[in-house]
Order: sequence, then C-alpha cells, then structure tokens
Amino acid sequence: MTKQQMAYLACTAVVVASGVGAALPADHPSVHLVRPGESIQKAVNSARAGDTVVVAPGTYHESVTITVADLTLRGASARATVIVPGTSTTDACAKAGNGICVTGTDKSRVRGVTVASLTLRGFSKQGLWASGTDGLTVRGVTAEKNGQWGLAEERSVRTKFVRNVAKDNGDAGVFLSNTVATEEGARDTKGTLVAHNQLSGNRIGITVRRLRNLTVARNDATGNCTAVFIVGDENKPRVGDLSVRRNYIHANNKSCPKTARLPALQGSGIVLTGAEDVRVTHNRVEDNVGTSPLSGGIVLFKSFVGALSERNVVRDNVVLRNGPSDLANRDTGKGNTFPGNTCKVSEPAGLC
Repeated sequence: MTKQQMAYLACTAVVVASGVGAALPADHPSVHLVRPGESIQKAVNSARAGDTVVVAPGTYHESVTITVADLTLRGASARATVIVPGTSTTDACAKAGNGICVTGTDKSRVRGVTVASLTLRGFSKQGLWASGTDGLTVRGVTAEKNGQWGLAEERSVRTKFVRNVAKDNGDAGVFLSNTVATEEGARDTKGTLVAHNQLSGNRIGITVRRLRNLTVARNDATGNCTAVFIVGDENKPRVGDLSVRRNYIHANNKSCPKTARLPALQGSGIVLTGAEDVRVTHNRVEDNVGTSPLSGGIVLFKSFVGALSERNVVRDNVVLRNGPSDLANRDTGKGNTFPGNTCKVSEPAGLC
C-alpha cells in the first residue's frame, strides 16, 4: 500500500468515526470529505459552524474562501494535500492571487477557524491571507513559492501560526500587520503567537508591522535575507510591547535587491526599527553576514521615516560570528539596553 493510499484511508477513517452518513441531530458538527477532482470550496460552502472539511491526498487547482466560524479545513498532510492556482476568473480570493482567504471585518470577525496539514504553492500573492479574524489557527501548513507572502494576516487577534513551513516566498514567509491598506497606529493582537515555524529562502522570514502584544518564539530561520523584522513608523501607538524569544536564527545570507520601502537586504538576524518596549531574549543568532545597512546579528535601526527605537531590551542572547557586528545599535533612541548577551563585536563597542 502506498503512502498516499494510507493517508487517504486515514482521512476516510476520520469521516467514518465522526458519524458521517448516520442520522445526526441538526446541530451536530459534520465532517465533509473532499476527494481529488472535487471542489474544496463547494464543501466549505455547505459547511456550518463547527464542521470539519477533510481534504484527501491529491493536488487541487483552486482558491478557497472561508467565512464560516469555527470551521476546520484539514488536509491529510502537507506532503499529501496540495493546493495550487486554478483557473477561476470570478472568485475574489483567486482574482487577488491568493490560495486560502479567511475573511471577516473589524465589526464581524470570523472566529475560531483552523487551517491545517496541507501545502499552498505557487500563488501570485499570498498562500494564505486572513483579514478580520479572531482565534485563527494555522498549523502544519507549508507555504512555498508564493509571489508575495506565504502566510499573512491583518486586522486580526489571537492568531496562532504554529509548526508551519514557509519557504521561497517572494517577500515574507510569515507576515503580520495592523492593516495593509491604510495608515494607522499599531493594533493590539491580544496575544497572537508565531512559534515553532521553519522559515527559509524568503526575503524576510517573519515580518511584524505595526502590532503590539505578540510573541515570536522558537522559530528556525535560515537562508533568508533577513530572519525577523519588527517594523514601525511615525504612526502611534508604535509597534512594541512584544516578545522575540528562543529563536534559532542562523546564516540568513541570501541577497535581496532594494525595494521602494527598504534597502538591499542580506545577513540580518533580528532587526527592530521604530519599535518600543520589545523584549529580545534567549535567542541564538549566528553566522548572519552582509553589507546592508541592516546587516548584523541583532540590529536596532532608526526607521526610514525617522521613528526611533526606544526602551527595547536585548538580553541573554547568544550572538556570534555575525557581520559586521553581533549587536548593533544604529539608532539614537533612548533607553535601549543590552545586558547579559554572549557576543564578540558590537556597535558601538562595549555592548558585549
């Protein structure tokens, strides 16, 4: 029996165990099985709050929009269930160039959606795009070779991006923002978590833009141009009051050309610009080397619109063999401290 057949049988077993086909109360959650050649979107459209859509092994040529609360969309595994662009010219998610769209609004958030155990590959914009969500979980998803962001969200709270793989995406592997269409101050994510993800070959591994109350922890980032980028600007409140801890950031030495917003990137581990009250602790940051203004192990840099980084704590990190410096404070903001780090070279001297 092939691995694909075994995964298919596992999906079928889930459906049978859940009682599909039996007489169920009208309010009982249902499981909808999608087989190769069938439409994931059709199954999602027929689902109600609390239902699960299980996608059998295979390659599915479509985009999927989720607006139903408490829905779970789950593949057999990231290797077995693959979603790639289809040919739809009417679906809004597909027209935007995205693979999966979880869509709500500030006034009516989509709550409790889970997307798990599948691959999103080759979309011109985002593999997964979420807006206006509460309690979204994205777990065990591979987002690869998408044109802009692998896994991305805005206007959302209490998200969990955990144990995903984001690789070879055009910009960020994981992108989180207050909003992408308007200028406003940082939003409180109410505890969003980005943890245990593998990030490689992207322009930026993880971008956090104009957000507060968020944790980036225990991720592995290598082969990106920049691993972690915490970015703010002149809008208030500023990005900050968040934690970057226990990540393994190593050899992010891919070279990326400049854009309208940023200079050329290479060899940047963790970068903070225009940020306040960020805690960067217990990370291992090694072998990130480049000649960009943002190159180095852990770098504080005044934002390109002049916003200062203030009251950030860079503490108890192992930061070695980065270039031009392990620790670099290229900002003029006040109250930034660097206690207890293991490093060799710093800007200015004396931070190690």
